[in-house]
Amino acid sequence: MKISILFLSALILISCKKETQTEKPQITQKDTRQIAPKPETKVEETDTIIISKKHKINQIVCDLDGDGKNEIVEIVRSTNTYKSGLKITYGNGKKTDYLGLGKNVLNQGFDEIDWAGIFEKAPKGEIVWNNVNDDGEIMGDEEIKEEDKIRLPNDGIFIHAEESCGGGIIYLKNGKYDWIQQE
Repeated sequence: MKISILFLSALILISCKKETQTEKPQITQKDTRQIAPKPETKVEETDTIIISKKHKINQIVCDLDGDGKNEIVEIVRSTNTYKSGLKITYGNGKKTDYLGLGKNVLNQGFDEIDWAGIFEKAPKGEIVWNNVNDDGEIMGDEEIKEEDKIRLPNDGIFIHAEESCGGGIIYLKNGKYDWIQQE
């Protein structure tokens, strides 16, 4: 009887060990890759990037580069700098860029986008323009010259503050990110 109990106990112990060895790892929404040579898109190797929970909408899909494959643009947060930014994963799977996360975004004077209450796709072909002059004053539509208007060559990323009416459109111009100020 004692041998049977010992044998049964050993069998249970062995089967429990096998189960713990075959457990699947938990999947989390983290990204710890080192990215991109551009200063505005570099992420430190020790940085962990997580999806922003602060923003109601934190992901859009659009074709920034016009190759017919949609990019995934996410509002993310760095656990190193505690600042938010954009993670742009290209549809071809060959490139991921980061904007913000503590680095100046396209020389616009901000290094994170917590202020963005509106985050959506600016559709290809939309006619847009900077509506703030060099002195920082908002210009009316009648003050904008036709040659200063831009037809978006591909989709863009529209980010805007909900209450203070400031923001802009990020789009690719000749393969580089550019900014169009929208009041």
